[in-house]
Amino acid sequence: MDFGLSQDQQMLRDAISRTLADTCPLDHVRECTEDRASFSDKVCSALGELGIWGMMVPEQYGGLGMTMLDAAVVAEQLGYAVAPVPFIGSHVLAPLALAQGGSEELKAHWLPRIAKGEAQVAVAIAQTVEIRDQSSVDFDGEKLDGTALFALDFLGADAFLVVDTAGRMHFVAGDAAGLEMAPLTTIDRTRSVGELRFSGVAGEALADDDGSTSSRLRDAGRVILAADSLGAGQAMIEKAVDYAGQREQFGRVIGSFQAVKHMCAEMAARHEPCRSLVWYAAHAFDTAPDEAPLMACHAKSHTGEVHRFVARTSTEVHGGMGFTDLLGLHFWFKRIGFDRQILGGPEKVRAEAAALQGWTQAA
Repeated sequence: MDFGLSQDQQMLRDAISRTLADTCPLDHVRECTEDRASFSDKVCSALGELGIWGMMVPEQYGGLGMTMLDAAVVAEQLGYAVAPVPFIGSHVLAPLALAQGGSEELKAHWLPRIAKGEAQVAVAIAQTVEIRDQSSVDFDGEKLDGTALFALDFLGADAFLVVDTAGRMHFVAGDAAGLEMAPLTTIDRTRSVGELRFSGVAGEALADDDGSTSSRLRDAGRVILAADSLGAGQAMIEKAVDYAGQREQFGRVIGSFQAVKHMCAEMAARHEPCRSLVWYAAHAFDTAPDEAPLMACHAKSHTGEVHRFVARTSTEVHGGMGFTDLLGLHFWFKRIGFDRQILGGPEKVRAEAAALQGWTQAA
């Protein structure tokens, strides 16, 4: 039995890698973040030509109908390149939510536009993990009131998917009366998140499924964040090894020193097992629904811890240069930090995993 990527998935990975290498060098990432643009039109256009925006949209609505493992393969390459593009919210979570719980009218209007890259839908599901600063959204049967934090792919969104306190998803147009939007600043300027404030806002409720859709979106989001962190961690390891093979001290490259060798080896040893964990979590999402929530927790919490170590150690290998903007390590460092905390930090997610296995009370 083959437990690796299929030939098609390897080709997908290589195509994304080549496209990002051509269109998304570090200087371009730096330009986007300095302009506070967050998203790059050039990179978005190139990825759109590969059909990435429609990969999670069902075929009957003009998409490719691909799997979560395919999306994880793409996310890994986006993390590797610290690509400033919308993906997790608008092109993974939104199609999943609309396909699972949206009305036929919503699907017919929005899914083809998402597949073509003509529409962007931000997704706010942080409330499914925890409620902070009294930020919650209530639904009285007709209107939405409250505040939702950390809407993913916020910049330029045409509409929003938001979860209420009962776990039900709602679709809200970007120009809905009573809706206020405010961008939030995080450590990672390659992604865009925002705050949504609802005051008697009318939206369209998705199917009332006792929170099944919102829970599934949370699992999917955690898998994609873990895959993104996997790619960012791989980039930081490679940069540390390359630097150690070039930087000289006391007449020798620092990579010849045992301490530096051990640092690089330990990064690789901790990082590599994460790959199969993330791949299986993505595979389970589509093929083993009973395992999917637990595997998503494992992938999210473990990669969060491992890649925080990788980010710190890679920076240390670079010495003082690692803290400067010249090398740009901070882009990967901060991206890993964002991936670690959004939709639950390792401690919170491990508590959920324990509850799922009956070891503790519900987190």
